[in-house]
Amino acid sequence: NYAALWVSMAHCIPTYMLASGLLAAGMNWWQALITILLGNLIVLVPILLNSHPGTKYGIPFPVFARAAYGTLGSNVPALMRALVACGWFGIQAWIGGEALHTMFMTVVPGWATLLGPGFAGHAATEWLSFLLFWGLNIFIIYRGMNLLRAVENWAAPFVLIMTGALLWWAVSRAHGFGPLLAQPGKFRTLGEFLPVFVPSLTAMIGYWATLSLNMPDFTRFGRSQREQIVGQIVALPTTMSVFAGMGVLITSATVIIYGEAIWDPIHLVSRFSSPVVVAISMFTAVVATLAVNIAANVVSPANDFANAFPRAISFKTGGLITGLLGIVIQPWKLLADPGGYIFTWLLGYSGGLGSIAGVLIADYWIVRKRQL
Repeated sequence: NYAALWVSMAHCIPTYMLASGLLAAGMNWWQALITILLGNLIVLVPILLNSHPGTKYGIPFPVFARAAYGTLGSNVPALMRALVACGWFGIQAWIGGEALHTMFMTVVPGWATLLGPGFAGHAATEWLSFLLFWGLNIFIIYRGMNLLRAVENWAAPFVLIMTGALLWWAVSRAHGFGPLLAQPGKFRTLGEFLPVFVPSLTAMIGYWATLSLNMPDFTRFGRSQREQIVGQIVALPTTMSVFAGMGVLITSATVIIYGEAIWDPIHLVSRFSSPVVVAISMFTAVVATLAVNIAANVVSPANDFANAFPRAISFKTGGLITGLLGIVIQPWKLLADPGGYIFTWLLGYSGGLGSIAGVLIADYWIVRKRQL
């Protein structure tokens, strides 16, 4: 079910932050939504083009890449994709650590200052929470993959429910949709808007750049081309636009309620007055982020590392390498503000993966005429 696949991948905290970050960068609600919708419509094209061989020949991405890059050369796009997944692992681990830290602050008095002053702009207990969440990911890789499968099916639905509850709260506190939709952007002229719009659009395309490569991993199980094409055309733009739209409206409401655009939902929930609501929300956010992180950002790179160096690296070792590189990427800097997340991270890797997708498309559709 390709619609269910896209729902499970799109309903996560980074998608929310993707949308809310555009408002924090100065766009109004409709400018942000148009940017997101247009970006997803554009990236849908290479996704569909590279999905075709998966369904036709029943092959995954590494096998498909050998046609264009050769047996040895196919490790290059696989490892590039793996490095991007390592970065996403680190970003999700930092988000999960923030949720864990917020939960501990709610249930443990004095948690924020328990270990004394912090460093690099973060409390010592914040770093501890990040390492605890990171370690939990590694533990599951080594010991508990069956437990992961038990919770990953409800991870995305929970994030959607939590976001829906946040939207209801935001609309209530902002006194209806009218004030939310009336919030102006910071750009008064087209000349001011374009320097932000163009890189933002590129970043939106880059958000799913990894899937534009390895979608054959999923479409190889498809029963027909029509099934995967219709399923993806219907699901990707609509799912992303609806969920991102919720993030846009909530962030617009924070400007009215708090006088500033709060683009991180973890920080937003931490401002709630009810400890019970905060604790329950953060606990479930931790579990949901854990499930999404391992399923989306560990399995693929761990296999890529193991396939590239089969004699030296096992799947579990590949998972550990993924975790370590996730720290090296310094996700706390990428998530410090919307600029780091959108204009440094997403914009940074999209060009490299886009060139690989272009080679695969040209080789399969133009050079080989869809014959492998």
